[in-house]
Amino acid sequence: MFKFNVNAFAAAACFGLVATTGAHAFEFLGLNILPNLEQSQPIQQANLPADPRRDVQPTRTIVEDPTGEKSGSITIDTKNRYLYLSLGEGKAVRYGIGVGREGFAWSGRAHIARRAEWPAWTPPAEMLKRRPDLPAHMEGGIENPLGARAMYLFNEKGDTMYRIHGTNEPDSIGQAVSSGCIRLLNADVIDLYERVKVGAPVNVI
Repeated sequence: MFKFNVNAFAAAACFGLVATTGAHAFEFLGLNILPNLEQSQPIQQANLPADPRRDVQPTRTIVEDPTGEKSGSITIDTKNRYLYLSLGEGKAVRYGIGVGREGFAWSGRAHIARRAEWPAWTPPAEMLKRRPDLPAHMEGGIENPLGARAMYLFNEKGDTMYRIHGTNEPDSIGQAVSSGCIRLLNADVIDLYERVKVGAPVNVI
C-alpha cells in the first residue's frame, strides 16, 4: 500500500499529463468543437462500490449568471475559485474549485472532448524516476487523485493536457494546489458531469 501526501499526488497526476507531451502555456485563439467526439472517444465507465458523495457537503448553488455565456457553457474563474455552468435565463450553477498553483495557472478557451467515470492514471516514466513512491499505474477508484469523474479539455491544437476532475481531498477546494487541472469535490464533479456534454465550451479566466 502506497502512502503519500494526497495533495502532492494529485498535483503530480496533473503535472504528469502535461510532462508527457511537453505541453506549454496555451494561447487560445478560438473554439473548434468537433461534432463527433462523443462517438470517437466514448465515455469510460466503471462500477465501484464506494460512495463518493459520503460525508462531504457539496458546494454547488444556483446563482445569477455573471459570465454572459450561452447555456451549457463552463466558465472557470481561477481568481475567485469558482466554476460556473450557464443554465440560460440568467442563471448558473456555481461550484467551488481548486486551481493551479503559482507557475501552473493558465487561461484561455477550450472545449470538453472526452469524459471519463473513475478515470485511471499512469504517470510517465520521467515522473516515476523523480517520484519512486508513485505507483506505475492507478486504476480508477476512491483513492485515485483524479476522483470520481474527469472531463478532458481540448482546443484547436488538440489535447491541452488539462482536466476538470474530482478529488479525494476536500480541503484542497478553494486553494491553488494543482499543476493546472481544475478540481471539484467528487459530489460536485458528478453533478457537473451529468449536466454537460462532449463539445461543451470552456472559458478559463
